[in-house]
Amino acid sequence: MEQRVERHLDSLMMRYPKLEVCREDIVKAYNILEGTYDNDGKLMIAGNGGSAADSEHIAGELMKRFKIARPIEDTLAKRILEIDPVRGEGLAKNLEKSLMAIPLVAHEALSTAYINDVDGYGVFAQQLMGFGRKGDTFLAISTSGNSENILNAVVVAKAMDINVIGLTGDNGGKLREFADVTIRVPESETYMIQELHLPVYHSLCMMLEENYFG
Repeated sequence: MEQRVERHLDSLMMRYPKLEVCREDIVKAYNILEGTYDNDGKLMIAGNGGSAADSEHIAGELMKRFKIARPIEDTLAKRILEIDPVRGEGLAKNLEKSLMAIPLVAHEALSTAYINDVDGYGVFAQQLMGFGRKGDTFLAISTSGNSENILNAVVVAKAMDINVIGLTGDNGGKLREFADVTIRVPESETYMIQELHLPVYHSLCMMLEENYFG
């Protein structure tokens, strides 16, 4: 394993020793994500309640800088300046490279239309089918591992050859049966599970950022 990955994992385990049991699965999840981005793929994320907030949080860390500056390429900066020298100066300076991440919880018009016209259990599956392509990755967050709208999206992901990473609690639920890898943090109470999800996905985001922008 690369030293940079080990370094981030060691830091995570030092701060949250109980996550040591997740170490191998975090590495597997990271490798899936790196493979996705190496092949110009994207990450799609979904969850309910607090996990919906986590979905948007993760996208925010990947779509702009987390800790490391991500200046755009000189060729793009020059092109922007050519198109509009006034606006282009600020854009070329302030825009940041992204790792494409789509939180499926963020599209209210589409979501509510589907819920109103069809049902609430396929809302993430519908979006994943529209956004997803073979080789992409779906990060399915469910503290129980049994959220029906998440499981429906997972089934569609598998049918489309989209990688599935599960982020759950200790039991893993039915999600554990479908996911390519499931990070099961060692807690069973919902809020305690969520408290451990954050350092896990922060660590994944930091490892990805260092790999592509460090």
